[in-house]
Amino acid sequence: MAVVELTQENFEQVVMGNEMVLVDFWAPWCAPCRAFAPIFESASEKHPEIVFAKVNTDVEQELAGAFQIRSIPTLTIFRQQIGIFSQAGSLPASALDQVIEQALALDMDQVRAEIAMQQDGAGKNN
Repeated sequence: MAVVELTQENFEQVVMGNEMVLVDFWAPWCAPCRAFAPIFESASEKHPEIVFAKVNTDVEQELAGAFQIRSIPTLTIFRQQIGIFSQAGSLPASALDQVIEQALALDMDQVRAEIAMQQDGAGKNN
């Protein structure tokens, strides 16, 4: 599957409309970003069931700001519309494969339950 270019206009539609989305926050001038690009592209070919998307932080500064991107490349993973992973830095192919496998293996009912508990706890502290 081709890598999707995310913008302010299509971000929500892509994340909300797909089971799992990997987002690479990058910029054209960033050497580590350019080095990570073929690894990201290769992983997209191995996992056609997952949406692989890129956000050019130079063009989409508002979107990068909303996700508090301070360093690039930053990889963020959404599964069932929940942000489950975010890490700055380029990953070697084997590490990216491991992160994808771990994300696919997550019990999302348990993740939602943990989020609900955290939100309940935060509400009780107010």
